[in-house]
Amino acid sequence: MYRTLLLLLIVAWSGPAAAERLSAEVLWKLDRLGAPVISPDGEQVVVAVTRHADDTGEAETRLWLLGGDEQPARPLTMAGASASSPVFSPDGTSLAFVSKRGDDEAGQVYVLPMVGPGEARQVTEIPTGASGLRWAGEHVYFVSNVWPDQTFEEMATTIEEQKEDKVSAHVWNRMPYSFWDHWLDEERERHVYRVDVDTGEVEALTLGTGLELPRGSWGGNGEYDVAPNGEMIAFMANSRTEGIYPDDDIFLLEPGSDDARNITADNTATDGLPMFSPDGKSLAFLSQRIEGFYGDTARLQVRDLDAGRTRELHADWDRSMSGLVWTPESDGFFGAIDDAGTRRVYFIPLRDAAPERITGETNFDGLSISDNGRLVARNQSFVYPPRVVSIGTDSRAVQRLDDFNDAILEDVDMGTYESVTYKGADGAEIQMWVNYPPGFDSRKEYPLFLLIHGGPHGAITDSFHFRWNAQAFSSWGYVTAWPNFHGSSGFGQAFTDSINPDWATKPYADVIAAAEWFNDKPWIDAERTAAGGGSYGGYLSSILLGREHPFNTLVIHAAVYNFYSQNSADFAVHEERFGPYWENEEMVRAVSPHFAADKFRTPSLILHGQNDLRVPVGQAFELFRALQLQGVESQLVYYPDENHWILTRDNSLHWYDTVREWIGKFAEPGAQ
Repeated sequence: MYRTLLLLLIVAWSGPAAAERLSAEVLWKLDRLGAPVISPDGEQVVVAVTRHADDTGEAETRLWLLGGDEQPARPLTMAGASASSPVFSPDGTSLAFVSKRGDDEAGQVYVLPMVGPGEARQVTEIPTGASGLRWAGEHVYFVSNVWPDQTFEEMATTIEEQKEDKVSAHVWNRMPYSFWDHWLDEERERHVYRVDVDTGEVEALTLGTGLELPRGSWGGNGEYDVAPNGEMIAFMANSRTEGIYPDDDIFLLEPGSDDARNITADNTATDGLPMFSPDGKSLAFLSQRIEGFYGDTARLQVRDLDAGRTRELHADWDRSMSGLVWTPESDGFFGAIDDAGTRRVYFIPLRDAAPERITGETNFDGLSISDNGRLVARNQSFVYPPRVVSIGTDSRAVQRLDDFNDAILEDVDMGTYESVTYKGADGAEIQMWVNYPPGFDSRKEYPLFLLIHGGPHGAITDSFHFRWNAQAFSSWGYVTAWPNFHGSSGFGQAFTDSINPDWATKPYADVIAAAEWFNDKPWIDAERTAAGGGSYGGYLSSILLGREHPFNTLVIHAAVYNFYSQNSADFAVHEERFGPYWENEEMVRAVSPHFAADKFRTPSLILHGQNDLRVPVGQAFELFRALQLQGVESQLVYYPDENHWILTRDNSLHWYDTVREWIGKFAEPGAQ
């Protein structure tokens, strides 16, 4: 069912000596590429590239123009001022982006000419900043987090007053109060604006509707879209006026009007990601059906704007729609689809024909398409970081367009990897990625580091993970594996939803079955094994703590450990779908790891960041106390300036070193 992606030499193998292996230090030298953006004529490709300073580790993102006809890539934006959110003008002669330069206190919209020389020109001076750019006609559209009852001048005053205020209190009267790593200001709302590129005149679009874009957001442009002629916008907003859980719907609005029309009122689950067709006749968007289940299949809806009718496309296709771009002819989409452990590009027609797979092996995402149908994307795998490619939609040929990171990786010795399957809970086929260390010799025995992914309703696909890099772990001398256990995405709705509300039973069985699969291999030393993960992976590692398992030690990062105290987070497990804990005492007792604390015996490394609001840091302290009370060898590593993820260079290097040293104590690395 799955093909080996790289040749694994099961016989003894030894290659030329490499200068170094993939280490955490190498990971932080690499350029990190954003999603590419292609010009309307298909001649220019721009990509955001983030680099970290050698001395301080500070990040800086610049926009690069990828060279054509064998010309080298060159930076478009200046050093010393990060840039993001690039978008071409409809005629391709200019590029808008967000940057903070000079006296800017927040990111502003800048416009750079793309034909001939010229400097970037600032077109907004918004005290609350701009993000999530789109361009239609003579206007650049953006999102800003504003005080809805204040002018921009008054907002500037408010910001200055807050800076000088000695009171640090946050006050809330309603949910939500946080999102992942930051507190939400109850008095502020996210709204769509547009600015005339020539005059700099700014116009509020959604401000008077009584609606607002979702408060919890990563700040991209996926929550709204603009018709090609600029005569209509579509945006996401909560239509529910009672309770704490939103019902995000799609609204249509004509600029200049405050009358926003809800076109998804009949669906009480999430509707989002609106996309106007290039011909302006249709609006596509994604819908889920189950309230409170973020992993529910995302279904593709297309609305005929003239007729006012919406139809669902490919309702019988058991995959979630994602990463979609319309074709220039408005006759379908290309999408980056989470598909059985690999993110593949599919063509998704408007007609009844089945979706057609365009790419096979390795991961593709970040699609962008030109008016003449040239498709570009970001491509990566376990053994190379993201790069920019063009994809032949007819020939299916993939051509690389950049050479970022080649010089750094030239002398780095990567291992190999493959996709395997094994029998898990209820005899189901479980897909698993296995990474082998450089110079793997099947006649020797290696320790195992079994990784447990987060989510749980996500998947580990064939990608280059900077924070939990399987090849970096393998470079220490381990066989490393990521099983896509029950609950993982990309294997169909039934598989994804099979663990609700019982988060523990099937994934636990799948992890144990994975360990047994390895123990049957002559090249695995069953006496040297470790396991671990973060977020849900930390949860399942905590489940292992209280049950029978074969691992010498566990690595538990940002773990959901106590379902009761998890209610202090911005995400309370199962509450929206299945009801609060006081109505589900039996369920909580069955799946919350802390109820098995009296059985904890395994040495454990616990890691957590103070600014983690998705899984509050108290979870780690509770778990550490339970281990220490029982005399279990354990270590708590606390990062006061990190969140759910370890994002700064020095802390990341410390994190990798700590994990390596800890598992090395209980599962000695290297072949024996």
